[in-house]
Amino acid sequence: MKLALTSGLIALCWPAMVVSAEEPYSWPDNALAAVSLSYDDALHSQLDNAIPALDKYGFKGSFYLTLASPAFKARKQEWQAIAKHGHELGNHTIHHACRGSLPNRDWVDPNNDLDNKTVADLVAEVTTANDILRQLDNQTIRTFTLPCTDTLASGENYLNAIAALFIGVKSKVAGIPTNMKSIDIKSVGVISAENLTGEQLISLVKEAKSHGTMVNFTFHGIGGDYLSITSQAHATLLNYLANNKKLYWVDTFRNISLHIVDTIE
Repeated sequence: MKLALTSGLIALCWPAMVVSAEEPYSWPDNALAAVSLSYDDALHSQLDNAIPALDKYGFKGSFYLTLASPAFKARKQEWQAIAKHGHELGNHTIHHACRGSLPNRDWVDPNNDLDNKTVADLVAEVTTANDILRQLDNQTIRTFTLPCTDTLASGENYLNAIAALFIGVKSKVAGIPTNMKSIDIKSVGVISAENLTGEQLISLVKEAKSHGTMVNFTFHGIGGDYLSITSQAHATLLNYLANNKKLYWVDTFRNISLHIVDTIE
């Protein structure tokens, strides 16, 4: 399914967890920025192309699984295997419901329309998804990426009801943060990376380094599927990161979230 391509501030009701450390922010191993490589929707090209590329360089990605995805159902053992090798399995709900009333949403199934679902429906679905994922990876600390960046279920903000289930939440499309003091780990912005070249991806990483902050990439297809980038662009980014390991801390969003939470005074 699709991430919304517009950004904006999302008003959330839980207390914001903000980093209060003075600049420059302290990343592990004296890195100058953090890089989160995340992949949404549980797609075949992620198993076929993204995982081998990540493993080549020893990087760990975060895979936000839509549990109704054909590639999840057909290849569940492979998703379990990547978790055993240190990749993160994140929650992206079971059915990936989005709001059908928004522009260009003709593809939304009326039976899977957030405008017709309640907050209770979403809480139950997300909780069940956590249980299924725990059976695969034995993890109790998990992160969440919001399908389509849609927060409302029948007009009510459902993220408020599920925030406590997660250590970190990617909730909107946004640019590179200019400082870490204002980061709310339950409402982190992502770069929607479809159609970007390797050089464009690298420029975003360098921008994060210039601020001493983080870049959160959200990928979908890698050399296939939809909202895709080419395998070459993906490899170009990974090769750059591998050649500059002293500058960038590349890790799962779960580990990055834990680090940020641990720095809060």
